[in-house]
Amino acid sequence: MKNIKYILILFVTVSLTSCMGEFLKESPEDRFVLTNFYSSQSDAEAAVAAVYQKLYVLYERNMFILNELPADTEKNGLGMPNQYLQNLEFLRHTSENQFTREMWLQCYSGIGRANTAIINIPSIEMDEQIRARLVGEAKFLRALYYFNLVRFYGDVPMILKLESVEDALGARVPTRDIYTQIIADLTDAESSLPSIYSSNNIGRATKGAAKILLGKVYLTMQDYSKSAAKLAEVINNEGEYGYGLHENFRDNWNPATENGREMVFSIEFMDPPGDGNGAMVLQGPKYSLPGGFAVLGLVNSNEADIPTRDLYDRYTDDDERKAGTFRTNFVSLIDGSIHTSTIPIYTKYWEENEPNPNNSDANMHVIRYADAILMYAEALTETGQTEPAAMQLNRIMERAYNSTSHNVSGLAADELRELIYEERHKELAMEGHRWFDLVRTGRFIQRMKEHAAYEASVSESNKVEIAQNLKDYMVLMPIPQREIDLNPALTQNPGY
Repeated sequence: MKNIKYILILFVTVSLTSCMGEFLKESPEDRFVLTNFYSSQSDAEAAVAAVYQKLYVLYERNMFILNELPADTEKNGLGMPNQYLQNLEFLRHTSENQFTREMWLQCYSGIGRANTAIINIPSIEMDEQIRARLVGEAKFLRALYYFNLVRFYGDVPMILKLESVEDALGARVPTRDIYTQIIADLTDAESSLPSIYSSNNIGRATKGAAKILLGKVYLTMQDYSKSAAKLAEVINNEGEYGYGLHENFRDNWNPATENGREMVFSIEFMDPPGDGNGAMVLQGPKYSLPGGFAVLGLVNSNEADIPTRDLYDRYTDDDERKAGTFRTNFVSLIDGSIHTSTIPIYTKYWEENEPNPNNSDANMHVIRYADAILMYAEALTETGQTEPAAMQLNRIMERAYNSTSHNVSGLAADELRELIYEERHKELAMEGHRWFDLVRTGRFIQRMKEHAAYEASVSESNKVEIAQNLKDYMVLMPIPQREIDLNPALTQNPGY
């Protein structure tokens, strides 16, 4: 689906973004363009490409920053000290943080674009199957944007059309109503999306992605029976959807295999400047010595996001995910020498032989099949089906350790539940799930207390500040103050 960016170029020229702030600045000429744009299949394809485009902004850095830094996975490295990053790490949450503000803005911008596509595409004379598919893609994406919003902020405005200023300035809607809309969108999407695309459309939302995301929605709502049933529709029919686990963990980030059987839904990055994956910039080692000498012959990377000791120490040496998640040795592109970092660096999004991390085309996984298997194991456990749950968890364990030595069959429900939580932590590190997982399972407060104590004992004494700042209300992020200033109907989350 990397060609979706080329389709988007056609769309940008007519400016169809319909988020709140842009609507308030809209001119009569803009409205004329909007109403006359939807006249052909290529217009519809460009409109849906624009809905996807907002994912690039969210997932190249914002999603993993907001899910890993305020949890127990990541810390802000000294390569690029940043006050906004440090505030998240030490739980100094405010309504002025640029990352929480960007999450809100980009999600609603994506929702605005999705609404426009969903409303206008059905009236275009075009191939019926393609039309239904494009509307299904837009509904899948709208559901994903709302799912992110409701998990970060709780009650949020629900905008399904944008015809007036009043539509843009709505009050917060109860979480249950947002979930009702998310479920409706995903149900519609799974009925109109294909199971598999041709190679030039890989990366678009599929029927399997809609089912798995819906399973995650039910899991988050703690409706474990519906979650297990929905996930079973895919996991019991892997062949239909082309899903499975890669034999090697690292294949998920190998350019030759990243779009293989374990990819359910991902953000497809390109390598020209400006289109690359920014994660490599934030997570790579700091390349320059004093005086600006480029140690590795690379530029821009700054060691801004690095793993916590709490996370790193959880991996044993026989766990293949350790080498697949972290690295300390880097080969210089100048002279071929090996340089060793004094701290472990994340390696999932690292691209060998790329002289400029800004140009990395490593994809970002939004949903990986391993995530689906772990969710299914969790839902089965919560519905009393511990042996089938253990069978699913064994699939993850056998790949991680390349053996059956960690077989979990026979574990009691409480033991199995805790092990599933732990394996999610190690399997999905730095993929944008951790804060969501801790909050939805009710473990955020206790886990952060334990994390602060561990970090203070092994590495950084100042990590005690995390426990000092920790408050019960931090299971939600603050509503951006700028949005409250613009919309009198918005209220702030408690505690902020």
